[in-house]
Amino acid sequence: MERTCPHCKSQSGRAHGRYRRLSDGARVPRFRCLDCKRTFSEASEDVCFAQKKRHVNHPLWMLLVSGVSLRRVSKILRISRTTSARKLLFLGRVAKRELRESLQYQPKLECVEFDDMETFERSKCKPLSISLAVESGTRRILGFEVSQMPANGPLAKIAKQRYGPRPDQRIRGRKRLLRLVRKLSKRNVVIKSDENPHYPPLIRELFPRGEHLRYKGRRGCVVGQGELKRGGFDPLFSLNHTAAMFRANVNRLFRRTWCTTKKREALTAHLALYSVYHNQNLKCQRPA
Repeated sequence: MERTCPHCKSQSGRAHGRYRRLSDGARVPRFRCLDCKRTFSEASEDVCFAQKKRHVNHPLWMLLVSGVSLRRVSKILRISRTTSARKLLFLGRVAKRELRESLQYQPKLECVEFDDMETFERSKCKPLSISLAVESGTRRILGFEVSQMPANGPLAKIAKQRYGPRPDQRIRGRKRLLRLVRKLSKRNVVIKSDENPHYPPLIRELFPRGEHLRYKGRRGCVVGQGELKRGGFDPLFSLNHTAAMFRANVNRLFRRTWCTTKKREALTAHLALYSVYHNQNLKCQRPA
């Protein structure tokens, strides 16, 4: 059986025995290239190559999208917190690539709902904005962007004294997200949002042929922790329901919790894990 050599890209790979992988005990075939004389295996180009604890990847993913904290995941799986943190970043990269690839083969979007969520890193004096785009009707997550923002309200003065001026990166993050949505949408796509005054200029710039529908914000209900709205018809239900699902299943986004985000990279990775799980397992696909 001929195999392509990952080193010189020739088609001269020949069988060269097997080896038992220590991480899970699997017997993996090895090959030898007749041109460059180097050896390789079926696992050489695997994303989990050289990982010693690949068997915890899937259970760690499932626990993190089920409201379990990173520290508790470490106790359940009997691994160190350092390993859990590294696995989170690794799986986040895999999830972002999987989310991006899964959206490429979907039909063009006709209606999208778009808005921001807020959380913080380390302290409420260092807030973060999560720009979120969801397909209307299916609740399929199209993408998200985590952006730095300055504190507002009573904390603005305290935050400036403690941490100095904090740049506002929300516009840049929204543009990145909307450019992604533009690639996935029809030219006359309908964009739904609330009445945030910063949205219309961006949408006019990026969707000149699209239609922007704006709806007045409403008071949130207690059950949805502010994301779901009280009684009556909600024109942004797909977005608000998905945001409430984020709050319910990603531990660091709980409204009342002592689990907080220490690094933005970890928050981005965690959101990517949940986005893939949400799209694949919660019936967020278009009907045939």
